[in-house]
Amino acid sequence: MLSRIFIQNFALIDSLEITLNKGLQVITGETGAGKSIILGALRLILGERADVKSIQSSETKSVVEAEFIVNDHFKSFFEENDLDFDINTVIRREILPTGKSRAFINDVPVTLETLKILSLKLIDIHSQFETSNLFDEEYQFKMIDGLSKNKTLIFNYQEDFFAYKKLVKELADYKIQLSEGNKENDYKNFLLEELTELNLDEFDLEDIQNQLSRQENSETIVENLSLIFTKMDQEEIGVLDSLLDIKNKLAKVAALSHQYSKLNQRFEENFVELKDLVFDLQNEAENMETNPETLVDLTVQLNKMNALFLKHKVNSVAELIEMRDQLEREQTGFADLENVISKLEKKIETASEKLEKTAAILSENRKKSIPNFVKKTEQLLHQLGLEKAKIEIQLTHLENLTAFGKEHIQLLFQANSGFPLKPIQTAISGGERSRVMLSIKKLMAENAELPTLILDEIDTGVSGKVAEEMGNVMKEMSENMQLIVITHLAQVAAKGNNNYKVLKREISGKTQSTIIPLDQEEKLQEIAQLLSGSKITDAAISQAKELMK
Repeated sequence: MLSRIFIQNFALIDSLEITLNKGLQVITGETGAGKSIILGALRLILGERADVKSIQSSETKSVVEAEFIVNDHFKSFFEENDLDFDINTVIRREILPTGKSRAFINDVPVTLETLKILSLKLIDIHSQFETSNLFDEEYQFKMIDGLSKNKTLIFNYQEDFFAYKKLVKELADYKIQLSEGNKENDYKNFLLEELTELNLDEFDLEDIQNQLSRQENSETIVENLSLIFTKMDQEEIGVLDSLLDIKNKLAKVAALSHQYSKLNQRFEENFVELKDLVFDLQNEAENMETNPETLVDLTVQLNKMNALFLKHKVNSVAELIEMRDQLEREQTGFADLENVISKLEKKIETASEKLEKTAAILSENRKKSIPNFVKKTEQLLHQLGLEKAKIEIQLTHLENLTAFGKEHIQLLFQANSGFPLKPIQTAISGGERSRVMLSIKKLMAENAELPTLILDEIDTGVSGKVAEEMGNVMKEMSENMQLIVITHLAQVAAKGNNNYKVLKREISGKTQSTIIPLDQEEKLQEIAQLLSGSKITDAAISQAKELMK
């Protein structure tokens, strides 16, 4: 339960600290006294967004602290989040002048999400403006699931459902990628075929260029080779004859003196090599052939290669090979994408089948709990002065899975006999709203493990006997939980185990909101004031005493 509230430097509150107890805790105060400010501060404990405008003094931080008495059931949460467990657990939010906020559990910094998970297990705040929740499908499902055996089931179902929706989104994204990839795939295939056609790994650009040059210049090559051979081998005046004469003379010299033997040997070797070279030149000239088809083929190959260089803005075969390999990898990735899509579709099918089964169980449990919900709600409404009120829950089967199963829920209501039931949003008045909401809150509280519930003016729009009965219902609720009620009704205030008053005071020329506990005499005066207004009459005092009995 919530045992202590501490608020500092928040809106009109300079510093406020109040201790709360078990049972029905009633808070009263004039409109504008600051009750909503206290609730706004408590909502920070629930993880709601912090607003730097809430800081009263911009020079210091704003602090909201709530102390809870918790039991051993919460130990697992503390262990999972590496926090020190304490029966007296303190949750704190700090808003810095810069606008940043910090969250703490037992003085250990935590994320806002961690703080929110814990606080939502400890406290629920219902504002007077939240009766519109009755019209909300999610809230209506929450009502029924709270009474059925669906609490754990709906939690697991929704975890599976959102995982399923994530898979569906992934599949859609991959299919878009595949669709866009298909548009480019033909062009990339064409590029790959172009690059593969030339057999780049064995393509020797230099050799191709050399062969082409040889074919294109064959006549010039033959002419020059023939001239060389003629000059070298022409009888009597040819180079070879002259060299032969030199060789013979050098052989004679070597025979006369061994000193010239090595020179003679070298000359002979080079002469033989030169002679072989000359005859090789002759063979080249004789064997030189010009093939028009070869010339065309070489020209085509080189033109294709140059075209690829130009198209892909590269300068070497190695770069084209790299580009070809990249396209091949993309083709592999494209095939992998189709494989991923296939696997995802199977996962989605399996997840869908599981969700379908769970949704069917959810629906069955709801149908079983609806009669009990209707019976108990109508009994409470009759107790609260709506003797003719009727309520009904309609479940309509849906074709597609939703976060709540495969059905639509609608809460039907009618306050008067002889008229058909209609959707509650079109059939309920302001005064009826508060009574229906209180009835539903009571039923939900009976089936929840929530230690503390705060009702903010849920009794708006009622008076007299109905107000008395609302007080009785709240008193009954507080027997099994801590119920904190903000009210303007004397009939409700009189039922409080402990009463508190929110008021404004001017301190040092500055308006401040605070809250004070009321003793029995102060409680009597407060209830009398609620009955008679600012001037407390003897009749109001007498009536207040009767109410307090």
